[in-house]
Amino acid sequence: MKILAFAGSTSSTSINRELVKFVLKDFQNEEINLIDLNDFTMPVFSVDLEKKGFPDEAHNFLKVIEECDVIICSLAEHNRSYSSAFKNVFDWSSRINVKVFQNKPMLLMSTSPGGYGGGNVMNTAKTFFPQFAADIKDTFSLPKFYENFDMESGVIHPDMLKELKDKIENFKNEIKPHD
Repeated sequence: MKILAFAGSTSSTSINRELVKFVLKDFQNEEINLIDLNDFTMPVFSVDLEKKGFPDEAHNFLKVIEECDVIICSLAEHNRSYSSAFKNVFDWSSRINVKVFQNKPMLLMSTSPGGYGGGNVMNTAKTFFPQFAADIKDTFSLPKFYENFDMESGVIHPDMLKELKDKIENFKNEIKPHD
């Protein structure tokens, strides 16, 4: 199984990237493509620029989605919405193919330093992404990242760790081939 994983952030210290990396430890026997949105930097989307053509990076983003079997992502929340970097990649890509996520099964996550854990952006994505062909199988939001996550150990709050591990198992069961 080929897993595409990413954080919806371009920060070099992205806490969402740390959450994704922690979850990927449960998929060590799979082929993992952990991408960095910095590799998909494009001009800010506008219809004027679109008339001049689409950036190669937008095509490349769609290609990595096409080549995967499943998507694991954790969205950064900036002012109760997607980061501008993710939104820009999404905007360009969706103009090429409205089915950006190409019906791939997705584990959708978010985290933030605050008590809501990026829940605003995740809730928006839960209702919005399926319109762009995301097959969201499960979601997880980790509040208060710096209190509930250790860079060595991962999620350290026992109840939250159990919830995440249960969701990972459910996700694996949803995506495994059935005879």
